Amino acid sequence: MTLQSMTGFARVEGSSGRYRWAWELRSVNGKGLDLRTRLPQGHEALETDIRRLAGERLMRGNLQIGLNVMVSENRVEAVLNHDALAAVLALRNELGPDILDPAPIRLDTLLSIRGLVDMREATDDPEAIAARDADILAGLERAISALVDMRTTEGAALRRILEEQITRIEELALQIEADPSRSPEEIARRLEAQLASLMDGTSGLDRDRLHQEIALIATKADLREEIDRLKAHVTAARELLSVGGPVGRKLDFLAQEFNRESNTICSKSNAVAVTAAGIELKVVIDQFREQVQNLE
Repeated sequence: MTLQSMTGFARVEGSSGRYRWAWELRSVNGKGLDLRTRLPQGHEALETDIRRLAGERLMRGNLQIGLNVMVSENRVEAVLNHDALAAVLALRNELGPDILDPAPIRLDTLLSIRGLVDMREATDDPEAIAARDADILAGLERAISALVDMRTTEGAALRRILEEQITRIEELALQIEADPSRSPEEIARRLEAQLASLMDGTSGLDRDRLHQEIALIATKADLREEIDRLKAHVTAARELLSVGGPVGRKLDFLAQEFNRESNTICSKSNAVAVTAAGIELKVVIDQFREQVQNLE
C-alpha cells in the first residue's frame, strides 16, 4: 500500500441537464477523519452519501468539502390560483350581463388581476432531480480520487524524507555504539580514575557506599539497551514505511520511543562525542516526528 499525506486539494466541475456544479475538497492534518461540508440550499440530502464516499477512501485528516450549484437555464412557469379564479368567476356571474360585458373574459384581463396568476421558476420532476444528484455524486467520486492522488504524491515525497531521517538515526546510533568511550578498556580506565577520586582522602569511606558508587558509574557507562532499542525502532519504522497505508499514528508512537532513548543516552553520556551525537540524534528525531504528523 502507498503512503498518503493528509494535505491535499482537488476541484472537479461538471454539468447535468440545466445545472452546472463544482466540488472543492481541501484536507489538512487531523487526528482522525473530521469532515465538514458546505452545501447549497436544497442539496442537504447529499450529506449521507458524501460522508460514505469520503470514508471509503480516506482514513485521517481534517477534510472540507464544498459544493457550488448553478442553474444555466432558467425556466419560468405560470401557476394559476384556482381559488382566486373561482372567486372572480363567481363575482362575474353574480353581477350578471346587465352590469358586465357578456363576452368571454380575455387572458390579458385575467393576468392583470393580482394574485390570480403567479410566475415562478419551474421545478424539476423527481426523476430529473435524482439524475442530477447522481451526476453530482459521480463528480464527487472523481474529486475524491483526485485528492487521493495528490495526497499519495505528497506521501511519496514524505516517504523519501522519512527514509533519509531513519537512516541518519541509524547512523548516529552506530556512531554512539562505536565510540571509543564505550570500549571496555575506556570504561575501566574511567572507573579507576573515578574510584581513585572517591578514595582520595577518604580512608573512612563506607565499603557499601563505595560499591554503590561503582555500580552507579558502571550503569551510566552502559548504553547497550538504549542502542539496541534504537536499532529495533529503526527496523520497525522501515517495516511500516514498506507496508504503507495509514501508518502515521504508529510512526508517531515510534518517534516518541526514539526520543525517549535519545534522552536517556544524553543523560547517561560521560563523553563529549557521545553527547554531541545524542544531541544531533534528538534534532533528527524531532524533524522525523514533525514530518510524521503529515502522514495519514
